[in-house]
Amino acid sequence: MTSKSYLVTGGCGFIGAALVQRLVRAGHRVRVLDNQSRGSARRLNTVADDIEFIQADVRDRDAVSRAMMGAESVCHLAFVNGTRFFYEQPELVLDVGVKGMVNVLDACIERGVGELVLASSSEVYQTPPKVPTDETAPLSIPDPHNPRYSYAAGKIISEIMAINFGRKYFQRVIIFRPHNVYGPDMGWEHVIPQFVLRMKSFTERENAPGEELIQFPIQGTGQETRAFVFIEDFIDGLSLLLERGEHLGIYNIGNPEEVTIAELARLVAEYFGRKVAVIPGQAATGSAPRRCPDITKLSALGYRPRYSLREGLSVTARWYDENAHLAPGGGY
Repeated sequence: MTSKSYLVTGGCGFIGAALVQRLVRAGHRVRVLDNQSRGSARRLNTVADDIEFIQADVRDRDAVSRAMMGAESVCHLAFVNGTRFFYEQPELVLDVGVKGMVNVLDACIERGVGELVLASSSEVYQTPPKVPTDETAPLSIPDPHNPRYSYAAGKIISEIMAINFGRKYFQRVIIFRPHNVYGPDMGWEHVIPQFVLRMKSFTERENAPGEELIQFPIQGTGQETRAFVFIEDFIDGLSLLLERGEHLGIYNIGNPEEVTIAELARLVAEYFGRKVAVIPGQAATGSAPRRCPDITKLSALGYRPRYSLREGLSVTARWYDENAHLAPGGGY
């Protein structure tokens, strides 16, 4: 890939930081814009001397415009992620998502940046008509009163804006839809770190060694499915898109290894050398019963996930096991 100057918004986030590190290793010039409200510059320590970091909010129009100076490509990842925020602060999710997208587009046009790479989400599908789901599935908001859909709505708006502004103002616009990316240091609000920390807590109880099974409550029946992609595989896929993605192309990035949430709990318990009895609970309103990507389109560019869920989960669980003290509140 020819060397470029990249601006990465949200570059302190889990995916953003992994992308920044990969871009630096590939010899690109990288500038990061992030306000660290959700991410942390700590994730960029290994490349701190090789990048330019701008601490600013993507909703700050002037800051985004300044950050765009000299960029040849912008990877726009800044957004408020985490299911808890969708339910508790939907107005913030939409404010960051929509204002951020408007500011990025305006700054690209003002500064003559010809390439935009937009992070969307598998959430735009909600309950798709077909699983595995390809990129042609209709995008929908089933219930505008459900605050969960603030995130999906912001992503759908961003996609529509990117495509329609892209036709007129850009040489290349690429949209990628991540499907349950996971790995070490991915944050604390997601299902895998939550399962690991809860399992760790159960195993450290005084009476844990005498228990045959860990009684493990979950949301939903446990038969809901997801397909998780390890961060290294995900960045491999995104790197392929930066190199070969077509203008106005939309691509799923994921791993089609579908797993039930109950099986995920069992795999996490396996890391701790234990077994679980999954206790079903109330599912979160609006949560999709099944989600798995069709990655045929990305595979045609040469994408092949290398990590099985068991392999990636072992690495991820170890990180959270060893770094539980970093959890918000100083514990777990």
